[in-house]
Amino acid sequence: MIGRGCKLDPKLISALIERWRPETHTFHLPCGECTMTLEDVHLQLGLPVDGDAVTGSVHSADWGAVCYELLGAILDNINRGRIEMGWLRDTFLEPDDDSTELEKIRYIRAYILQIIGGDLMPDLSRNLVHLRWLLKLVDFRATGEFSWGSAVLATLYWEMCGATRPNKAKIRGCLSLVQSWARFRFPFLRPRVDHPYTFPLITRWNHSASYARLPTCLEDIRLLLEQRSEAQFQWTPYEDPAIRAVIPDEYLQNPNAWHVKVPLVNFAIVEMHQSDRVLRQFGFRQSIPVAPEVLDDHHKIGLW
Repeated sequence: MIGRGCKLDPKLISALIERWRPETHTFHLPCGECTMTLEDVHLQLGLPVDGDAVTGSVHSADWGAVCYELLGAILDNINRGRIEMGWLRDTFLEPDDDSTELEKIRYIRAYILQIIGGDLMPDLSRNLVHLRWLLKLVDFRATGEFSWGSAVLATLYWEMCGATRPNKAKIRGCLSLVQSWARFRFPFLRPRVDHPYTFPLITRWNHSASYARLPTCLEDIRLLLEQRSEAQFQWTPYEDPAIRAVIPDEYLQNPNAWHVKVPLVNFAIVEMHQSDRVLRQFGFRQSIPVAPEVLDDHHKIGLW
């Protein structure tokens, strides 16, 4: 799965969150503003970023009926539309040659739910996943038309902003993307991996790595970000020929989609992709950005 084998470093995540500005969705560092963008989601996770918004009505859904219709099974306890991923793992075993087409389809739906709930947009417990995602898995051809990368990035921005509050102790979202983004950008925070690059790029950290001489405490990571980021931050790491060589051609067909300034949508979550503030990440010269667009009215709207 995406990011599996990638052990999170909570001290690295904490050091980055300290540099996060909610109004711009960027890290403020001596090198300037930088952030995770649609390009990172596209190349690191391999998710589509140019498509329909992942949204829709969930208010009146009968989740038991949805579960039974699309998975062919139902568990006794559905908590406000959420089910346990352990039940998915135990119920839907990998199909074999004797499995029917319908059984394979149900297994794929359960597998995608586990990826969403475990890696891409996890719950705080990391053991619950909402059944609203099933509504987007009815027809797999239509599923591929959604901008899943935008949904993941919207959720991550939302969670990063919430984590800046003094009373916030935990954070959800695709933290493996944050960590991988940092490792590709900051050489002084990157473990040594003696293995060729693979795609999606985040799978690089699934291989054995050496962490020798890397900082292990929060204070040291803070100091390195302060002292070295201006000189060593890598604005365009994906231009490395060794990295470029493993990226499938179809992922490089529409690079203009990576730097559009556009609202990112995931059901009730709406966050701005402030790409105009990090133009150097796309190989452009950075101009003076305009004032960030504030979506406070949208932030008052919840899923329910």
